[in-house]
Order: sequence, then structure tokens, then C-alpha cells
Amino acid sequence: MSRAARTEAPLTVDDLAALPQEAGTRYELIDGELHVTSQPHEAHQFIATNITIELGIWNRQHNAGRLYGSPPGVVFGPGDAVAPDVVWVSAARVPSLVREGKLYGAPDLMVEILSAGSANTNRDRTRKLTQYDTYGVQEYWIVDRFAQTVEAYRRDEMGRLTLAQTYTRDDELTSPLLPDFACRVAAFFGL
Repeated sequence: MSRAARTEAPLTVDDLAALPQEAGTRYELIDGELHVTSQPHEAHQFIATNITIELGIWNRQHNAGRLYGSPPGVVFGPGDAVAPDVVWVSAARVPSLVREGKLYGAPDLMVEILSAGSANTNRDRTRKLTQYDTYGVQEYWIVDRFAQTVEAYRRDEMGRLTLAQTYTRDDELTSPLLPDFACRVAAFFGL
């Protein structure tokens, strides 16, 4: 479940840090607007774990960077901080992004798993896509646990983050960002 908390002025990352840390609650800022979500559904977490395993095997074999299956928080700017489901940062970029227990700047790959509800879907498909495009994320996967698909957004020739391909459960997911990575999408869903 997600809800946007209305405030008079845009919130900042400092305001976010001052919020009480309640078990089962996640806070995100998009354009200074607070989004509060509850702990994800079990199926959501199962899929996130499977994605982390598949990417983790590849990452370890290639010593390619850092993979976060439970990201520490990604801070793009004063009014933009998110808690995606899975994040990967290339080895070359780790030193410039990791500070004070968080990631400051755009990771190479962000993965969001859709939760039930139109507010959640809209946030991940529209607001976060725009945010990730603006801040320079190289690739963004939207995983639909209901349709069992993965939408892969990649930088186009104009430098915009656009839908490159929608993978179904029987497809093999590959990425120019992740050399030699190949995984059947069904593995994400435990099939």
C-alpha cells in the first residue's frame, strides 16, 4: 500500500532522515513529495530475492560491481530519495556513489517490482521513470508480478530512458549494460 503525504512545502532528504523509523514502513521522496509504503507482499519479496540471486551470480562471476537486494537508499538530490527493490552499481562507479551508508547519485540499474494498487503502479511506471530518466539511471526494470513480465527501459540514441523491450516469462533477459548476463524471466518468478 502506498500513499502520498501532502505537506505545505517540498520536503528534503534532511526531513526524511528526521522521520520516525517504524518497522514495516518505507519512505521515499519524489520531487519533494513524501511517499509512504508498507512492507511489501511476500510474493514481492520472493521475486526481489530471485532477481538478486540471478544478478548476484553474474555479478560475482564477473566481479562487476555492487548489487543491493535490500538497497540502503538512493539519494538523487535534496528532494529526491528512493528505496528501490534491487540496485546494481558498476565497480567503476562505486567509489563515487557510496557515502555515509547510502548511494548518492544514479545507480546503473534500478529494479522496481510492482505492488498492487493504481497509486503504486503509477508511481513506479510514471513518477519514478521520469525521476530515473532525469537523474541518469542507465537501465530500469519494471517487474510486473501479476503479468509475469519485465519491462526493460534503456537509454535511447537521444539519451532518454525509454522502453527497449518487454520480456515475458519464457523470454531470456539480456542487457548491454550487463555483459554475458542471461536469465529466463521465469526464474524471477520461481517457475
